[in-house]
Amino acid sequence: MRVLVVGSGGREHALVWALHRSPSVSDVFAAPGNPGIAETALCFPIDPTDPSQVAQLADDLTVDLVVVGPEVPLVAGVADAVRARGRACFGPGADGARLEGSKAWMKQVLADAGVPTARHRSFRADDGDAALAYLHHLAPPYVVKTDGLAAGKGVVVTGSIAEARDAVRAYLSGEAFGDAGRTLVIEEGLTGPELSLLVVCNGDPDAALALAPAQDFKRAFEGDAGPNTGGMGAYSPVPIVDDAIVNDVMDRAVRPTLHWLAKNDIDYRGVLYAGMMLTADGPKVIEYNVRFGDPEAQVVLPRIASDFAQLLHSAATGGSLDVTFTDDSCVTVVLASDGYPASPRTGDPLTGLDVATAVNSVTVLHAGTTRDEQGVLRTSGGRVLNVVATGPDLEVARTRAYEAAGLIKFEGMHYRADIAASAALTQRRGMS
Repeated sequence: MRVLVVGSGGREHALVWALHRSPSVSDVFAAPGNPGIAETALCFPIDPTDPSQVAQLADDLTVDLVVVGPEVPLVAGVADAVRARGRACFGPGADGARLEGSKAWMKQVLADAGVPTARHRSFRADDGDAALAYLHHLAPPYVVKTDGLAAGKGVVVTGSIAEARDAVRAYLSGEAFGDAGRTLVIEEGLTGPELSLLVVCNGDPDAALALAPAQDFKRAFEGDAGPNTGGMGAYSPVPIVDDAIVNDVMDRAVRPTLHWLAKNDIDYRGVLYAGMMLTADGPKVIEYNVRFGDPEAQVVLPRIASDFAQLLHSAATGGSLDVTFTDDSCVTVVLASDGYPASPRTGDPLTGLDVATAVNSVTVLHAGTTRDEQGVLRTSGGRVLNVVATGPDLEVARTRAYEAAGLIKFEGMHYRADIAASAALTQRRGMS
């Protein structure tokens, strides 16, 4: 099988890595890729958000499967353009991608499908007074979200009503996120453990297949302090989540959503990423994403023991779905640049990757790197590298990840030191 991966971040490097390991794959290509991806796949510097360019490249390469990594190309209709050429594509069309492209629409889908979620209201740019007034109907913490795409950073969760009001004004004015924030969603803050469940879908709502649960860390600093980011780390499995909880999420949230989509002539093929809060009243949807989570993919994909490419191809073509996982645990630690997430510094040289990857069971995935004209590897984004480690349990995996992370150097590098720490303790208690 010849496979083309669309995208250039850490998630896409994880996809390329997993596909390269698949027995059914002969060639992996990427567009546009990154320096880490280029070590395993032939990269093509096209615009990944241009449907015609991606579809043409898929034709030129005669690929058997296109896997779209990020949400922006999906919202732009890349999957539709590829399918129109008669090629298999793993990723929803633009109609299904609205679940992530518009949080207001997603919330309406949840309401129509009867899926539990937080109490909320949507507001447009000319509804500023009403939006500010609505905050006073909620108890802290307050949650303010951009309607449109904001690279995982368009969410403010705060116990301060003054901060929430500032966020509402900045979003609706366009000052914070441009047009993406001129419509926003305000919702009540839910409490409980969070869960990321990646579900592979083949167009049949009843055939949807949940992958191993994961949990990510959105805040920039230890102890869940600081601003929201695209994700500072993740781990899998999640010791507090058993099969009964996964089945509950599938029954209460995922399948009703997929049935609503099918009823409305939306043929959803790809990943439905359910971001859940396990509240005292049962699981509730925080958000849906329409692609593999980043960094959740980096800890779920290394645990897959079966043919990953065959799973994605079967989903894209409406075939049967099956997957098996190893008993290993996996942890990823994100190495971020100075100033991330507000104003990340770029252009700094990186060292230590060779010695880091020599650590037992460690893989370093590139998320924001580039090579200059002299071939020097430099930072080019806020989240620079994902240090991924597996082990027999979370404690061993995180020890390996942090050992490797400590060997990598670039100016201003920072990372959280508490990824999977609490979960490792819980897992060890459960084993004793």
